[in-house]
Amino acid sequence: MADSTADATEANADTLRRELQKVLAEILHDGGGGKDRGETEACFGVVKAIDEAIRILNCLRRVEESRKPESDISPVKVPKEFICTLSNTIMIEPVIIASGQTYEKRYITEWLKHERICPKSKEVLAHGFWISNHLVNELITQWCRANKFDRRKPPPEEIVTELFTSDIEALLHRISSASSVADQTEASKELRRQTKKFTNVRVFFVEELPGSITRLLSPLSTLGEAVDLNPELQENLVTTLFNLSILEKNKTVIAENRLVIPLLTKSLKQGTAETRRNAAATLSSLSAIDSNKMIIGNSEAVKALIDLIEEGDVLATKEATSTVFNLCIVLENKEKVVSAGLIRAATKKVKAGSNVDELLSLLALISTHIRAIEEMDKLGFIYDLFSILRKPSSLLNGENAVVIVFNMCDRNRDQSRLKVVGEEENKHGTFTKLAKQGSVRAVRKAQGILQWIKKFVTGKEPQRA
Repeated sequence: MADSTADATEANADTLRRELQKVLAEILHDGGGGKDRGETEACFGVVKAIDEAIRILNCLRRVEESRKPESDISPVKVPKEFICTLSNTIMIEPVIIASGQTYEKRYITEWLKHERICPKSKEVLAHGFWISNHLVNELITQWCRANKFDRRKPPPEEIVTELFTSDIEALLHRISSASSVADQTEASKELRRQTKKFTNVRVFFVEELPGSITRLLSPLSTLGEAVDLNPELQENLVTTLFNLSILEKNKTVIAENRLVIPLLTKSLKQGTAETRRNAAATLSSLSAIDSNKMIIGNSEAVKALIDLIEEGDVLATKEATSTVFNLCIVLENKEKVVSAGLIRAATKKVKAGSNVDELLSLLALISTHIRAIEEMDKLGFIYDLFSILRKPSSLLNGENAVVIVFNMCDRNRDQSRLKVVGEEENKHGTFTKLAKQGSVRAVRKAQGILQWIKKFVTGKEPQRA
């Protein structure tokens, strides 16, 4: 009798688990914060399913409590919907990304530093942000209670308390003095935290501490190549400089310091992945000021930025592209970035499908430069633009791609380019489609291209309305 009761209990538990799996799949598929639905709407749409899941969990808890002593029970199996595919463990802080998939916060945050695709669906993400998945978190909590499963707590948030000004001076002294590298690294780490969190520290550091920028960077300048052996110190100092550059009034002071641009240039080339990204981000921040555009444009940082566009990960390329875009607002810098190899580096990345949004915007900006157009032409980039235009991933990408094609054709109404464009139109109707459904600017450019095709390729003047 005891055995049959135990079997019945186990059967009930299995039935409840299957029901729970079914309800969980429904919630995660239809209401887990999918990419096309807002969180409020998603919650409303699955409220009945959630109530049902909680009911099943309560039943399962009662069934589990009636089972044999815990020592006689096999380890409970965690539902696969509760497992993060990156960590392969039960989720502690489940978050939703742009694809609608849910992952463990710590692991997906690290993934998104290097990738812009969903790990599970392989979908290209519209953005790299995430939101907390409160629905799944609550379901995991309920399940853990029902199954007496020990779920670890989220790691505590780092608490940073604002230091007194004298303490900031003491940190700077430890960094710039001839102390041990270990002490310099520890002090730089704390200063990095302080400048990230507190605006007052950023203001005080630059305005009130004599020679603060030079003293901050002195370990990087005095150690020379030896800094390569201390990547953490380099990363902390570069990131602190970025934090300081966020403040508008600090940008000019920082960029005009003779150590800043050369040391940022060096950091673009070496150090940790985060060091390279943050060096590019600092230059991007500094290049928001017109006078700084010239300072950076006249330095070796231009070549290092373009190398990073070609070689860097998604985030590093994004920051480097942002900086070069800012620089190219100044006409003189367009020639410099083209000479430094921008066109080859940027088109290579676009052909590979990486950072397409940012790089097309940059190439559209620089496509008024004759050498830029000539290099794109030699690289056969116009055919890649056609592929993008046939199925643009966004209105902005379609706009930037057609702007580049327009500028390539506009230069002396080049007959050979116009013939290639005419063939594309005849075969796919690419520009006719764009003229009907693109952005306002894209429509205007597409219509201009169609007029040139009629005039210079087919020999027919467009009729006036």
